[in-house]
Amino acid sequence: MLSNELTKENIIPFIKDIFDRRGSEEYLGENVTIAEHMLQAATLAEKKGYSETIIVAALLHDIGHFTSEFGSFEMNDKIDRFHEDAGAKILEKFFPTLVTDCVKFHVAAKRYLCATDASYYNKLSNASIHSLKLQGGLMSDEEVSKFQKNKNLNDIIKVRYLDDEGKIQNMETPDFDYFIPIIKKVLKA
Repeated sequence: MLSNELTKENIIPFIKDIFDRRGSEEYLGENVTIAEHMLQAATLAEKKGYSETIIVAALLHDIGHFTSEFGSFEMNDKIDRFHEDAGAKILEKFFPTLVTDCVKFHVAAKRYLCATDASYYNKLSNASIHSLKLQGGLMSDEEVSKFQKNKNLNDIIKVRYLDDEGKIQNMETPDFDYFIPIIKKVLKA
């Protein structure tokens, strides 16, 4: 299905199909698959008592790895593939701005945290460090100042931390179907 054929009625089956068909793919050199990673991020959000909107944002934050016209990230890449923009573009017609901001800016949040918290960089996996270099490295002071003005900054940072945490080998999570009722609640009215 092409992105211009997506509707409010078929966006969830479209996303579920992506999870079913491509979710078992390697996740950027990590010890989890891409589906495991995104399901873990959503499960961790739910366990922390975050809002349904943040749970959905965590679940969908990396959907752009599957929908990017530039393909998926690989550890031998020498250029960025802008999965965050691809994901936000697919979701923006159907989900609230908070969800799409968390998707669109979760990469910027990594760059921001590396620039503003010296200890954050040391917690990144090798794959995150590699992708950070492709994504522009640490933010400049000017970029930090601009990023801090985002009205959804705190929630974007939450999703970034969930992204970092969702890499636990053999972690038990619900499957995608478990999250469908939550996704339905969060879809734009």
